[in-house]
Amino acid sequence: MARDTEGRNGQHMVRAGNLGLILRAVRRHAPCSRAEVAAATGLTKSTVSSIVAELVDRGLLREAGAAAEGRVGRPGVMLEMDDSSIAAIGLEVNVDYLTIVALDLVEQELFSRHADFDARSAGPEGSVRQMAALLARSLTDPLLAERTVLGIGIAVPGLIDPVTGIVRYAPNLRWRDFRLGELLSAALAEHGLDDVPVFVDNDANLGVVAEHRCGHLAGTPGLIYITGEVGIGAGVLVDGVPLRGSSGYGGEIGHMPVTRGGPRCGCGRQGCLEALAGIAAILRRATPDLLPDGSLPGDAVARAVRVAAERAEAGDAHVLRVLRESGEWLGHGLAILVNLLDPRAVVLGGYFVQLAPWLLPACEAVLRDHIVAPRQDADLVQTSVLGLSAAARGAAATLVNDLDQGRIPVPGRRPSS
Repeated sequence: MARDTEGRNGQHMVRAGNLGLILRAVRRHAPCSRAEVAAATGLTKSTVSSIVAELVDRGLLREAGAAAEGRVGRPGVMLEMDDSSIAAIGLEVNVDYLTIVALDLVEQELFSRHADFDARSAGPEGSVRQMAALLARSLTDPLLAERTVLGIGIAVPGLIDPVTGIVRYAPNLRWRDFRLGELLSAALAEHGLDDVPVFVDNDANLGVVAEHRCGHLAGTPGLIYITGEVGIGAGVLVDGVPLRGSSGYGGEIGHMPVTRGGPRCGCGRQGCLEALAGIAAILRRATPDLLPDGSLPGDAVARAVRVAAERAEAGDAHVLRVLRESGEWLGHGLAILVNLLDPRAVVLGGYFVQLAPWLLPACEAVLRDHIVAPRQDADLVQTSVLGLSAAARGAAATLVNDLDQGRIPVPGRRPSS
């Protein structure tokens, strides 16, 4: 029996690999015929025909009519990705908001919602309830209601074990060893959304995936994405592949010490980059009148960023000085990454985008003084065009990529209501 089970598992893995191989071939060459898919993948025509039939039945591929004139040989029915039946869902939970993004199989946006939410005050269990409710409501929206859910990816600012879905440590959320993946799956089941794959990953890692796949620098193989939320994290892409480190916890630039002593960080240490150039640190210094006791409740962040930008625009000397000094500290942190990794570009995301006109000049000046290798590109540091949706978008895009790689099950069609 054990041998039979191993044989079945082996066959299942081979078929899953072939499914992904065919999906990647169609994505790359569409519109294309079954014969062209066989030639591109090295699979037999009978294997391709069998798997294509399954993928068409499950709503991942569709037949797009006969071949265009000019092709050699007998006209064949062409194949392309089916963008009408599947939805990949990404959800980011951060200190002050929830963002949900749904993509179709060609990674076009179907649905996007941003909701103010004080996740720190709600606590981890309360946040799970809110996330599950938001997902359940979103999936009843007419834009998604008739689609099959490929999976749900969750982006969190902290140290994540992506295999178990456990949030090991998220200092700004004040979560530690929280079984987010497991508990969210259970909460979704209460809403009738069982058997939906759920994965959890770091927000910066998913942000750099989004920049690589659909940002203004899409396709650039060497990128660093810097989150600009209450804290600072870095997603690093090397040769098109996210760099995670040996334990999956790489990119924690916010907790890199950049000065001896210094202000205390949310991680409990002193002199971290996040304590000097993170959004929370900037706002406590730039807009103290909005934060009289120094606390930064989640619902105050967006307003304080907006006010800081307005005051900087009006020439407020105090705010301009804070932003210049913060930009200098940010430059020191980025110089370390650039010297180590030599990226094509560093992309600032989140709330950094609104403050960039006043942060960037000082940041770039420090970079020029501290980068060792000569750089020909004057646009090393750029701002994201994805706003606060980058991590959620990256989570959804990761699901589409995982499907192409055969790492998640091919879904069936949603039953007709």
